Amino acid sequence: MSMQDLIAKIAKGPRAAKDLTWDEAKRAMKALIEGEATSAQVGAFLMAMRIKMESVTELASMTATARSYVAPVPIPRELGVVDLPSYAGKQDTFHALAAAAVVAASAGASVLMHGYDGIPGREGNAGVLKALGLPVEMGPKAAAEAVAQHGFAYLDIALYHPPVYRFLEMRQELGVRNIFHPIARLLNPARASSQIIGLSHPPHFEKTAEVLRMLGSHRALVVSGVEGDPELSLTTLTRVLELRDERITPFSFAPRDIGLPLGAPRDMAGFPSDQRDKEADLLRRILHNQLQGGACHWVLMNAALILYAAGKGATWPSCVPLARRALECGAAAKKLEELSQEPVGIGVTG
Repeated sequence: MSMQDLIAKIAKGPRAAKDLTWDEAKRAMKALIEGEATSAQVGAFLMAMRIKMESVTELASMTATARSYVAPVPIPRELGVVDLPSYAGKQDTFHALAAAAVVAASAGASVLMHGYDGIPGREGNAGVLKALGLPVEMGPKAAAEAVAQHGFAYLDIALYHPPVYRFLEMRQELGVRNIFHPIARLLNPARASSQIIGLSHPPHFEKTAEVLRMLGSHRALVVSGVEGDPELSLTTLTRVLELRDERITPFSFAPRDIGLPLGAPRDMAGFPSDQRDKEADLLRRILHNQLQGGACHWVLMNAALILYAAGKGATWPSCVPLARRALECGAAAKKLEELSQEPVGIGVTG
């Protein structure tokens, strides 16, 4: 089936358009990644798919095909690494996920965060991690070594999967997101047995859990997260779907479930892009247990979520004491210092 035929199938309008089969979606992805499609066909396909909306089968097939082009990040499976994608960027809130991942690592979790920092006006986690002194330009091999040795690494999608990165960059040219944004979240570079995926696009909530099940994921938490990142909210209920052993279960997580009061929006308030050092200072104070109250609570509850995904507790509330202990005993501060001593830029091409 030619690219013209594939485009015609999905671009016939709301009544006549049809979903692609698994094999057709795979054929489309190969044409996109391998450069068989012309520039006009690429734009037409991406926009037609956005208007039609991706089916579960299309998204699963295209993700599986994208995965096949790049070798997995070689992290030993016995580490039980948690896959933590971050592709939304922030406008209004600070990057609690960055601090939460450090706390979780200090409490025994292994975490691979991967992301993209190119959405105009939306700052990704890479910027604040870099301001904290953590390396953000490691290649896959170096990232695997960092996770094995220190429990955490950040992997830039551009250094792991250049073709997917190239299509993410097209958002700036097209003006809207495309199917590669959910695909990037689903890549799971280390083929981790546990994933936490955040999103804010309502049509993708249940769909993402179904895609993960189709892809054979053992365990995943799909979070209707703050600004699209995999973060629980401090100010309201957060919807979560848990996939475990092919069963999808809905939950609602709230601060009161773990004995914390609801916070105010100011507790999660972010910083302008030119004040990244101020945000890094906030996270550093939280990790050194020098700051109490809402901002600290927000990091704490999300660190507990990562620990829960890592299997460090049977429930989310049971992981809160682990995260709190890591902050109070200085383990989180020590982990930050340890991670910031990683050679910046090691293994950029590895």
